[in-house]
Amino acid sequence: MNVLIIGCGRVGSSIALQLQREGWDVTVVDENEDALTRLGEHWPGTFLVGHGIDVDLLREAGIEEADAVVAVTDGDNTNILIGQVAQKRFDIGCVVVRVLDPARADFYNTLGLRTICPTKTAIDSLMDAVRSCEIAPPVRVSR
Repeated sequence: MNVLIIGCGRVGSSIALQLQREGWDVTVVDENEDALTRLGEHWPGTFLVGHGIDVDLLREAGIEEADAVVAVTDGDNTNILIGQVAQKRFDIGCVVVRVLDPARADFYNTLGLRTICPTKTAIDSLMDAVRSCEIAPPVRVSR
């Protein structure tokens, strides 16, 4: 299986390393060449420097042979655009994009783009944690 990951920050690099360990052929694209260090000294996959919305770079990265595309740059607009290009221009069936804005994640999800919203996940987890706490009633001090 071939996966193209756009963005090699904490999330992108972790996904790349995990999928590589699972036997996937992984190609990573990032604007910053120094991001390669997140993948370790002996990274066996491919790493390309450039912007993920560059269609020529996507072709060089192998998008036409990709089974999956993951867009996890630090920009919602960039991730959404990459996701739409992968889906509509290159007909990739498995496209997953990170979108930090919950409303936008929901909107693009209704348009058929598979979105992951860590902000919404954090809100849900924090709300569950607060609701599960046993909170003692406040102590009243009489005067």
